[in-house]
Amino acid sequence: MNSGNSFTLAEKKKYMHLALQEAKKAENLAEVPIGAVIVKEKKIIASGYNLREVAKDATMHAEMIAIRNANKVLDNWRIEQAAMFVTVEPCVMCSGALFLARISEIYFGAYNLKGGSAKILLDLFNIPAFHHNYIEGGILGDECAYLMSDFFRKKRKNLKEIDFRIT
Repeated sequence: MNSGNSFTLAEKKKYMHLALQEAKKAENLAEVPIGAVIVKEKKIIASGYNLREVAKDATMHAEMIAIRNANKVLDNWRIEQAAMFVTVEPCVMCSGALFLARISEIYFGAYNLKGGSAKILLDLFNIPAFHHNYIEGGILGDECAYLMSDFFRKKRKNLKEIDFRIT
């Protein structure tokens, strides 16, 4: 699966829409809206969404939760010949977990200007030692970016309203 040709554009959009549904679950919990799904043999085997605030655990990123769920489903730490669809470019921690889990393909929506490790700040996926991964960004990028920016816009507005009432 590391050729990057395993999915048609329509399939990529379909799976990213499902990752967006996961992200909206996080948003409903006042979590940063990031969602992920793992696909193997064209079937979703696991999913996850951010739960850092709820769990009070810095490692509870959507990708990490999806990886843990896939490990349980497969009864294996290796998630070979599978793809992850995630709404935002993975951070360093999640990229490391994707490498270690041996997920062959990673597709993300929005570029992460503050913590991305796939293309923006770092390009971990271009290091020869990690050659077994294919990565592609920008799948439904506008929708994924809008979900994030809208979440933070609302959060800032609420903070201003709270600040205003306090003063």
